[in-house]
Amino acid sequence: MANNDQIILDQIIEEQRKSRFPSANKSEFFEIYVAEQVLKDFDLSDEEIESGLVGNGGDGGIDAIYTFANGELVQEDFDYEPLKKNVLIEVVIVQSKTSESFGEDSIHKFIAVTNDTFNLANKLDSFKPVYNEGVRSAVEIFRRLYTGTASRFPRLLFRYIYATRGDSNAIHPNVRRKTEDLQKAINSLFSAAKFEFDFIGSSNLLDLARRQPSTSHEMAITESLSAKDGYIALVRLTELFRFVCDEDRQLRKSLFDANVRDYQGDIQVNEEIQKSLRERGAEDFWWLNNGITVVATKAVQSGKILTIEDPQIVNGQQTSTEIFNYFQAANTSDEDRCVMVRVIVATDPASRDRIIKATNSQTAIPTASLRATDKIHRDIEEYLSPFGIYYDRRKNSQKNVGRPVERIISIQMLAQSIMAVALQRPDHARARPSTLLKKDEDYKQLFAAEHPIAVYLVAAKIIKTVQSSLRAREDLAQKDRTNLLFYVAMYAAALLTNKAAPSINDLAAINTETITNQILEQSFIAVKAIYDRLGASDQVAKGSLLLNNLKQELSDKYYVITGSSSN
Repeated sequence: MANNDQIILDQIIEEQRKSRFPSANKSEFFEIYVAEQVLKDFDLSDEEIESGLVGNGGDGGIDAIYTFANGELVQEDFDYEPLKKNVLIEVVIVQSKTSESFGEDSIHKFIAVTNDTFNLANKLDSFKPVYNEGVRSAVEIFRRLYTGTASRFPRLLFRYIYATRGDSNAIHPNVRRKTEDLQKAINSLFSAAKFEFDFIGSSNLLDLARRQPSTSHEMAITESLSAKDGYIALVRLTELFRFVCDEDRQLRKSLFDANVRDYQGDIQVNEEIQKSLRERGAEDFWWLNNGITVVATKAVQSGKILTIEDPQIVNGQQTSTEIFNYFQAANTSDEDRCVMVRVIVATDPASRDRIIKATNSQTAIPTASLRATDKIHRDIEEYLSPFGIYYDRRKNSQKNVGRPVERIISIQMLAQSIMAVALQRPDHARARPSTLLKKDEDYKQLFAAEHPIAVYLVAAKIIKTVQSSLRAREDLAQKDRTNLLFYVAMYAAALLTNKAAPSINDLAAINTETITNQILEQSFIAVKAIYDRLGASDQVAKGSLLLNNLKQELSDKYYVITGSSSN
């Protein structure tokens, strides 16, 4: 008989499934829900959560695999070159079962997958008959990162999650003992790796769901000046380190969501910052550094404590990260120097954007780095909202206010959508999930001021409708959904415009009410047939053959004769 925690958990999960993810079935949403809860501290978007799902036939009992480098999700196009020192690679492997108990068989599957796929001597392709492409691709991401950073001696953490609706306090001792065999398997492959195993039951899931990320943070200051809506303070380096760390002494990536550029690694500026930290002279650190700018929704000083609501470090990520690296690697027991911190209270989003741009004008930044603050993105946000599409300019801002997953679109996903349907490059959209916006030439093509703004609504509607349609196909593996998404969207756009290669204006003129199930089904069948014929793999989706075949098919379908088109 189900206990109270199981009953409450079931109600919460079903309510969230219906409101946020109605196209997902109950079993699939349970996997998503578990991943959201156990990875809550990584602040992943819905798209990032889905990217790690590998369940379906041939999954070896594994439902999700995620790899993180210094707290950042590693995807296929991840650039590991900036990872120069103090690299922590964390692998999270999840089994999520709706059963009401924990069994040995699941741990046996963990052991088998670990011995087979994480043994670098084994070729992943040799396991094609055993494990699906989702599992193999996820492990390949880890392998590529680990071998690429091996000369930097990264620290490894393997974390296994076994989640059910059962009671984690009522696990048979034989089941718990099996985790020791799993740890031995890991240590035989990676002798210095750390190992964690968590049994997550219904009560644990409820506790995780109730734990909300704190939006209020305290910062001890030594001296300060206050003015209208802001403070300038001197903060001990030890206190700044505490402020930017989470409970596990890892860098809190969420602090930098609004920063216009990521940590740049061993560039000259950062080497100079690190040098001034390590080589203590007569000067205080704040004499030698421009300091850090924090934007907040509220800030209140009481004595020597500054309480900051929803802080975002909008300038100073390089300084903050170098201070973090310094405290991780050096003997800092007698450290008493300070850094200058500006805290600005700005509740208006447009004002926050202006502050971000202004405070980052001190040093040269590529135009491509100032993405979310560009006027076009605010225009898109305002334009899409009345149509029930919510533009996630700031990561997870829409999710955090309870918007349905199927109505949220991120800047990255919108860029991929435009790349697929307007530029007809679904191969690029698929192959570059996290780096598509880094090149100015790509960005200017995708978000040109002369594009009619309606094209962004059309692209968003097409991609979100295709996503929902693919999710609803229970016989389709998550990896195939990812591989097919942008191609089906491109094909659907051609059908909606009756043109093999529609222009931006053609797309903008589409009535989104005409995006019907019939159009989606026709597009899916056409794309899936060629995808399967070519081998139905990641390589097919990222290569040119699938795209060339589809373009030829569309060209044949909409050929022109004496000025008229044939259907």
